[in-house]
Amino acid sequence: MRIAAAIVMFVHGVAHLPGFLVSFRLASLAELPYKTTILAGRLNLGDRGIQVMGLMWAALAIGFALASVGLLFRLPWWGAAAWAATAMSLILCVLGWPEARIGALVNLALGAWLLWGAPR
Repeated sequence: MRIAAAIVMFVHGVAHLPGFLVSFRLASLAELPYKTTILAGRLNLGDRGIQVMGLMWAALAIGFALASVGLLFRLPWWGAAAWAATAMSLILCVLGWPEARIGALVNLALGAWLLWGAPR
C-alpha cells in the first residue's frame, strides 16, 4: 500500500505541471486553455496573477514528488509534506474549478488516506 500511495502522490504531482506550463504559455492543451480567471471565471487575475498561480502549481508538483519519495524511504517528515501538498492542492483545485475537479477528488481521497490509512 505504501508504494501504491507513493506512486499516486507522484503522479498527482506530475498532473500539476500543466497548470504551470499553460499559465506561462509554454504548452497549449485543449482540455486546459490559457485563461486569466479563477473561480469558474468569476475573478480575473490578469497575466501576472495567473503566472503566480502557475508557480503554485509547480511548487505543489515538487511537494508531492518530495512527499512520495519521503514515503517510499519512510522519512519522518513525509506525512507533514503530504498533508501540506494535499491541502494546498485542494485549494488550488477549487480556485481552478471546473477544470481541476478531478484533482480535487484525488486530493479528497489522499486526505482520507492520510487520516485513516497512512502508515504512522
